[in-house]
Amino acid sequence: MFRLKLLLLLITLALVFLGSLFLGPKIISPFGYNDIEKEILVSIRMPRSIVAVLMGMALGGAGAVLQGILRNPLADPYILGISSGASLTAAMGLLTGFYVFGRFSIPMTAFIGALLVTLLVGAFGRKRGVILPDRLLLAGVGLSFLFHAILMLLLSLSTDEGLRRTMLWMYGDLSLAEWSLIPYGTVLVLLGLGIAVSRFKALNALILGDEFAHSLGFSAHRERLILFVSVSLMTAASVSLGGTIGFIGLLMPHIMRFLIGADSRLLIPASAVAGGAFLCLTDLIGRSIMPPMEIPSGIITAIIGAPYFLFLLRRSNVLKI
Repeated sequence: MFRLKLLLLLITLALVFLGSLFLGPKIISPFGYNDIEKEILVSIRMPRSIVAVLMGMALGGAGAVLQGILRNPLADPYILGISSGASLTAAMGLLTGFYVFGRFSIPMTAFIGALLVTLLVGAFGRKRGVILPDRLLLAGVGLSFLFHAILMLLLSLSTDEGLRRTMLWMYGDLSLAEWSLIPYGTVLVLLGLGIAVSRFKALNALILGDEFAHSLGFSAHRERLILFVSVSLMTAASVSLGGTIGFIGLLMPHIMRFLIGADSRLLIPASAVAGGAFLCLTDLIGRSIMPPMEIPSGIITAIIGAPYFLFLLRRSNVLKI
């Protein structure tokens, strides 16, 4: 049954991906197109759609893992403050015109910021050499508020033309997606997902409690550290590819848990595939409804995700891990 559901998810992802290529402000026929339309497909829409799928997969998979290791059904990849740190460093690069790495400058600064915050969260979340879920969560929330405040201060003091670009980045703008970003993004996202899926037995045990995990022969603190690294890799890769996007990491695991169950071996890949399809769809909506203007994907995900999540809250079992 799970294979059938996963196959349906993959088919849905493929259909949404193809739709994002040929639909939009300008509809292109898949059965014949001229040189200009080919350039639009290959140089603009295809890399953008691939980046959307990668980001969605990273956020969906990271959300499923994070809700497990923190045993918190409201946990989201951005709750650890990684996105706030990445946004802050990316905004500093945009506002100061820091382009030492050329086209890789903003993704590189965002990724460096994400890694630095990961180290900070890990340091504050440790006590006597072990990572504690509550400390990890509180450290992420505290650092997130701090970095967001600093970012708002920079934006309020700035009159630079990079201000609008920074605001778009904060809300998940994929308009600058290009082929050069895809290889490193693919490696990081697949590496993070691979680590998470390979530790699905440990994650299932951690969900039931540290004592239960110990009884099965797992070191709860070691496994939580490994899974935390996988979440950090996926979240950092997502932010560096296209900015900050919320609700996918929160919503997709809930939906998939309702459809296929809570087994992490199934939940993580299903949440990743669903997240990729959802973000690809929201990107298509954002660039299609008000041409030539584009609405950042993060705004669309919030508009769709917030009401649906409130609807899910009415279900008696939706907040059970």
